[in-house]
Amino acid sequence: MRILGLETSCDDTSAAVVSDRAILSNVTASQDELHAPYGGVVPELAARRHLECVQRVLARALHESGVGVGDLDAIAVTRGPGLVGSLLVGLSVAQGLGLRSGLPVLGVNHLEGHVLSPLLEARLDFPFLSLLVSGGHTALYRVNAVGSYDELASTRDDAAGEAFDKAAKMLGLGYPGGRVMDKLAREGDASSYRFPRARVRGDAMALSFSGLKTALWEFLRQRDSPVRVADVCASFEEAVVDVLVDRVLRAMHTTGIPRVAVAGGVSANRRLRAVMSEAVTHACGTLVLAPMRLCTDNAAMIAAAAAMRSACGLPSEDLRAVSRLPLGRAA
Repeated sequence: MRILGLETSCDDTSAAVVSDRAILSNVTASQDELHAPYGGVVPELAARRHLECVQRVLARALHESGVGVGDLDAIAVTRGPGLVGSLLVGLSVAQGLGLRSGLPVLGVNHLEGHVLSPLLEARLDFPFLSLLVSGGHTALYRVNAVGSYDELASTRDDAAGEAFDKAAKMLGLGYPGGRVMDKLAREGDASSYRFPRARVRGDAMALSFSGLKTALWEFLRQRDSPVRVADVCASFEEAVVDVLVDRVLRAMHTTGIPRVAVAGGVSANRRLRAVMSEAVTHACGTLVLAPMRLCTDNAAMIAAAAAMRSACGLPSEDLRAVSRLPLGRAA
């Protein structure tokens, strides 16, 4: 199947053409500069920028793929979770194009796109464990098959990526902060400072990062002397990574599943990739990481998820924009 994908769930406008699992094009327009002065994504500004550039991004994706609209089999579009205003832009464009071309329009869960993204360039047998870690979501799933997912753990408060962005803001590093912290942490000493690794009472698998964020705030507020920012970044990063790796190893032990995939924007973090690889290998497991170019929000993963669902005979999700949309077993 040749599928055109559209992704506008937050602040990245993306279009891609995928043939089964082969990426023919994947074009993304970032809004980082637009939102940087505010230290975070402003929903109304994000939706307006999607409107301004979605047609240009779409045209470029089709041009780079060498595929015309008449050569497509379907259109896939993110329907949630995300910012409703942003989602509506992608859904409106997809449905308009579908009406004009007669192509079916397939709704896709953004989280499913991330979870399946490592499979675009690697093979991993089912079932496997999937750690989805991004700016808006941090959860651990048992992936039984395409369309069948059991949530094993999730964050009780901040997502890991959100914690990185807020920490960067406290340190005056700008936005988006996660990438800046990752870069600075490479020059720092992770043993310089000790930040807490949160555990939720009564639930050994649950994740929590708000306490870590508060600990950094108190640490900076109480310091009388200057700190080396690179060391703070490395120490904070190590605390986040330790928690994520711990939950994956626990899940491997309790489920007996040795196969692990990691996806989402934070999966691009250099330290997480290195430590997770070493830990899973030491536990006699197999690790597949989302390709760097597919870690952040992108339309290729949306088109590929739609292709995989279609190949399994699964129905499309509906085309209503939904801000909160869990990832669970298919009906």
